Amino acid sequence: MKFGTYFAYWEQEWRGDYVAYARKVAKLGFDILEISAAGLMNMDDNAIQAMRQAAADEGIGLTAGLGFPADADMSSADPAVRQRGLDLMRKMLPLLEKAGIDRVGGVIFASWPYDYNIPFDKPASWARSVESMKTAADIARDHGVTLLCEVVNRFEHFLVNTSEEAVRFVQDIDKPNVKVMLDTFHMNIEEDFLGDAIRHAGPLLGHLHIGECNRKVPGQGHMPWDDIAEGLRDIGYDQAVVMEPFVRMGGTVGREIKVWHDLSDNGDDAKLDADIEAALKFVREKFVG
Repeated sequence: MKFGTYFAYWEQEWRGDYVAYARKVAKLGFDILEISAAGLMNMDDNAIQAMRQAAADEGIGLTAGLGFPADADMSSADPAVRQRGLDLMRKMLPLLEKAGIDRVGGVIFASWPYDYNIPFDKPASWARSVESMKTAADIARDHGVTLLCEVVNRFEHFLVNTSEEAVRFVQDIDKPNVKVMLDTFHMNIEEDFLGDAIRHAGPLLGHLHIGECNRKVPGQGHMPWDDIAEGLRDIGYDQAVVMEPFVRMGGTVGREIKVWHDLSDNGDDAKLDADIEAALKFVREKFVG
């Protein structure tokens, strides 16, 4: 099992200096830095190679995340919108390969966050998304990339809200490089028992995001970490566990994640570093012992 964190814990925008973050997270003891695939698509070849080299120099892996925009929703009733989603995949996947990133997760099968002012038909959206993801998976296979379908809560999207739904969704896609991605923050809202949700995903679980019920770092809330750890042990999970805390107000990150009050105790970067370093020790002890 390898432990990572998302760069945006420290940021207010979905971009950052990934070379500096590779060095930072390695110093804090992490094995993985998760970046924004949107940020990657705004980098030139030199910047991508510099990031890849920095990660290699520090001995850490890279993973990526993205929520597709509404105009590239691969579940849309509009064929042109679905095509833009596939075009986005075709742009993103070669860059992931160039960066040495072999997996990307998030709401990549629809759009994020969903605008509930727009009516929806869940079964029809599901069917369209499945067909789009079949094509996307074939494109991703050619670049050595696994697609991770993230389960999010009802307030962010309607399509896949639980582990049970995610397993059915991935089984409907039926491609070996499409896996389930769970996130403890969303699970805390939607699942009856988090350990059971992990056990249900079983071998289809390809990535796990962790964070507290309040979006703070693990150990600063009431998440049932013992139950989560037991579920992971029961399925023999040995892949990435990536923290995704959000504690700062402001910017695009604060607005889209809905951080409306300061969760950092007015913390500077040094305090955030200390908090997440302690959280890493906490989860390592829980999950590995």
